[in-house]
This record gives sequence, C-alpha cells and structure tokens, in this order.
Amino acid sequence: MNNSIFRPPPELSISQWADEYRYLSVEASPEPGKWSTSRAEYQREMMDAIKLSERVVIMTAAQVGKSELLLNTLGYFIHYDPCPVLMLQPTIQMAEDFSKDRLAPMIRDTPVLTERVADPKSRTSGNTLLHKNFTGGHVTLAGTNSPASLASRPIRVLLCDEVDRYPASSGDEGDPLTLAIKRTSNFWNRRIVMVSTPVMKQTSRIEPAYMLSTREEWCVPCPKCGEYQPYSWDRVLYKEKTEPVMRCDFCGQEFGESEWKAGAGRWIAGAESNTRGFHLNAFASAWVSWREIVSSYEEAYSVGEEMIKVWTNTVLGESYENSEGVIEVETIHDNCEKYPELPDGSQAVPNDVLLLTCGVDVQDDRLELEVVGWGLGNQSWGIEYRVFYGNPGSADVWKDLDTYLAKPFRKVTGEELIIACTCIDSAGHNTDSVYKFTKPRTRRRIFPIVGRGAWGMPSVRKPSRNNRYRVPLFTLGVSTIKGTLHTRLKAQKGEGGYCHFPNRQDTGYDEIYFAGLLSERMVIRRGRGRELVRWELRDSKTRNEPLDCRVYAMGAYEILNPDLRRYAAGIHKKEYNNIDSERPKFSNAKPGSQKAPAVKKRTFFRRGFSL
Repeated sequence: MNNSIFRPPPELSISQWADEYRYLSVEASPEPGKWSTSRAEYQREMMDAIKLSERVVIMTAAQVGKSELLLNTLGYFIHYDPCPVLMLQPTIQMAEDFSKDRLAPMIRDTPVLTERVADPKSRTSGNTLLHKNFTGGHVTLAGTNSPASLASRPIRVLLCDEVDRYPASSGDEGDPLTLAIKRTSNFWNRRIVMVSTPVMKQTSRIEPAYMLSTREEWCVPCPKCGEYQPYSWDRVLYKEKTEPVMRCDFCGQEFGESEWKAGAGRWIAGAESNTRGFHLNAFASAWVSWREIVSSYEEAYSVGEEMIKVWTNTVLGESYENSEGVIEVETIHDNCEKYPELPDGSQAVPNDVLLLTCGVDVQDDRLELEVVGWGLGNQSWGIEYRVFYGNPGSADVWKDLDTYLAKPFRKVTGEELIIACTCIDSAGHNTDSVYKFTKPRTRRRIFPIVGRGAWGMPSVRKPSRNNRYRVPLFTLGVSTIKGTLHTRLKAQKGEGGYCHFPNRQDTGYDEIYFAGLLSERMVIRRGRGRELVRWELRDSKTRNEPLDCRVYAMGAYEILNPDLRRYAAGIHKKEYNNIDSERPKFSNAKPGSQKAPAVKKRTFFRRGFSL
C-alpha cells in the first residue's frame, strides 16, 4: 500500500512557497511571470519571519516590494496553511483597490490559488470584493474607517498595511489597530504583521513598534574591507552628471551602486526581542537606481520642507520631525515686499506668477476671500484679501462675489490672468446658498468644499455629488494643508515654497491679516491611547478667517494640480486662463437662478478629477 497520500506536505517557508508557486501579474508588476525571491534577496528573511514569529514589524521605504511580500503571505495561508486572515488597510476604498488591483490578479495568475478561491462572479462562490472563502479559512479585507469590519470574525493572521496612515479611532469604537489585534486572541499560533512607510515622528505607529523589536537592518559588505554595514544617505557622495557613490564606514573607500550591490547582504539585529523588526531604505531596492534617488532629493530640496518630508518617508523609510520654531507676526509682516505697479498706481501681479486661485470663507454676515498667485518651485504670492459684507442668504453679496471672481488681474507686461479655480467653504449655516451659487459655475471651476481635520488625510479627495443639488463637492484635508502652509511660511526667500506678500495695506495685507494667518498652532495631545495632532487657536481673540482662506486657495491649487513647468513654456496657458466666453452676464436674479451652460464631461488636469 502506498502511504505517501497520507503524509503531510513538505515544510515550506513563505519565500519557498513563493518561489515554487507564485506568479506576478502583468497589471501589477513591471516583471510579470514566475516569482523569484533572489530578485530582491532582502525580502526572504522578512517573509520567512512571518511564519516563525508571532509579531513582525516592517518599516520600509516605498518601492522595495512590501506589497508583494504581503501578497506572498496571503498566498501562502490560502494555499498551504489555510486559516482565517484579515488584511487591514487605512480605508475601505484602499481595501477595495488592493482587492481588485493586487489580490484578484494574483489569484487569477497563480494556479494553486485559482483552484482554491472561487470566481466571485460565480453565483455559488460566496466570495465578494472584500471577502474570499476557501477550504479551511477565508481572507477578509477591511478599512480602519469601518468599525463593523473590525468587530466580527476571529482571525489567526492579521496583516496591517500602512499603519502610519490609520486614524486615531475607528468611528467611536477606539483605536483600530487594538480592535483588530483583539480578534486574534483565540489563536495560540496567531501572527500579527505591521507594515508601513513611516510618516510623522510625533504620531508614528510603526517607528515605536520597530524600536521595541529586534531592529534589524539590511547590511552589505564593503567591496574592499568586507565589513558589513547598512546603506546610509549620510555616506552618499555625488556630483552633477556623475554616478553617486557610497563611502565605507570602516575603510573610507568609495564605491558605486553596482559594486555595493554585488555583495551578499544579510540582516543584522540591533537588539534582542520576541518581535522581529526590519528596516529598509530605497538604496537596497531592485527597482530604483541611486541616480534616481539623488535626483529625487535634489527636486525635493528645491521645492521645500514638505517635499523633503515625503522624500525622507518614501526613500529613507524614516519618520519626519517638523523643524522647530514659532513664526512671529512681526517677522512675516516685515518681510513684505513691493510688487510692481500699473500706470494708474494700482498693484500689478508679479511677473513670476503663472496662475491664480481663490479661497472663500463664508460667515453669517460676510464673505472673506484671498486671491493667491502661484509660480515655479511652489512659490506663492498673496495678491489680494477682500471682505464682502452682506447676508449670504441674500443675492447681493453673491452678485458682488461673482463679479469679483470674473475680473482679470493684470501684469505690467499687459498680460491678464483670470482666477483659475475657486474653493468656497460650504460648512456652516449657508450650505444651500453655496451650492446654489457654485452649481451653475462649475465650468469656471468654482467649487464648494468641506474641510476635514483628521491628521494624515490627503490634501484633496475626489469630488462627491452626494448632495441634493448634485454639485461636485471636494473634501479638503485641512490639517495636512495647514502643515504644508506652516512649513512654507518658514522658508527663506529663494527657497522652494517661499510665500510672498505685498507691502500695500490697501490690498488687505495688514497686521490683522497676518495675525489671522498665524492664528493656529499644531499641538500634540494624548488621547485614545496614542498621541493626536490638532490645530488649535493660539488665543480666543484672534480671527482665523485669513488662515482658512489661504488653506482653501491652496486646496484650489491642489484640485488643479498643474504642471507649471509646461505652463511656463506656454503649454496649457489657454486651459487655465482663457475663459472669457464663460464670464457671467449679470442680472438681479437670485443666486443659482441663471441657467448653467451645457457642461461636457471633462478632466481636471493631472489629478484626474472629472465631471
């Protein structure tokens, strides 16, 4: 009798499983076909640790293959060690995108998974976009913004992706990571994996977890002396038009990328712990060259601190701590400069301004707005700050605003600029009035917005029409934009992101304006088991409308997301500024009563928003 059919399958590590069974999909990989761990050897130990250790923490740069590592882990537990698995993403939308764009193609193209997970299109499959059944277990994909998805089935394997982008609380239920971990308590052989590119040092989840782990770094031998050391930005040397080199920390010799990567790397721990922890930066990546890394640094440095932050997170795989320093009203006011003037003595738009945006704040008795000019290197110019007094529930104040938003702003060269995009705050008591005003004017890129203060939100989200006027409503991550603005206000003249202001008080830029612009500060408070970032008023007497208007004008710029280099070369100039044919014909009609021109479906520049 052949007893082989009763023998258990041979022991395989996750990396061995991937090398044996995994196939990369054409939609998700530049190198589709059979998986090979040796393509990025540093992934081997990270994957294998997940099988052997209860807790694994992986803090990495972008583009080092961490998504594929998670997919291989999913494939292993679906095929080889079936059990209940939960993959936790920052949002439900990200969970759905991961399921459609990454998990579904892997299941389709890896035969051993295709056999075990039924096609969700089949009526009898029992599978959905966020839930995959298979013999012996299931995979559930959830978002931290959905408390219901964190409060049901027990799970054995928890895969937490991009944990530094998790909110402080899942609804009113509390910390989403804690909620998810509680669901593993029934399993003696549970596995908890935390993966993320770090973001802010003050609020990071992944960095403290890494510091309590074995703190392993990928180290490579010096091509000359053979001493093992991690890749380090501090040891990189480069000159224009030459290949960057990295200096050895021991013998001082310098070698290029190919020479360093020719050696056999290994993980070296910095501490003892029951939790395995791995840190990896982009210098080890098989998909990003050192020349590209240096180029991205030069570009980030030219833009300003907010791009250095992104570079630090995504290339070095390190958290970022904002530079210290309080901006004083007197300092920024004293830095105001003289703008050029038109022949009639009025202020002209500086020649370096390429396009204009506007932010409008709605109060119960007035509208306040700021027009901001934008140029290369994320530089901005305050053009004008205005207040229109009147009841936003009546027509007159909106008529004044409509006239203002349609007027041209002139340069001394004779060139005219039209406001390319306007954001109007729709929160508060006058939501209907804002919707009525903006609905027939979307073709002029005049949009209602709503601000959300959650830390880590993107600056702008795709518009929603889920309102009774069916007007496109944009959500702005105001905390994120305020952080960017605060960084730019600290920039020195000549640096990327520098903010220019005129020294003419008749344009609205007086001490009251600057006090309002600097009316809030970022504070870190302890709550719900972790540190939370908030923007709070410095004092209760100062009005913050100037800050809100600048944030909304920055949001308008983010909605456009223009390529100003192409614009400066004359490309897209008509797209942004030539809307003469769309200027309104004014009447005494109530807001929103004029008929909107027929609007064809269009795309908003590179960000891809469409109407």
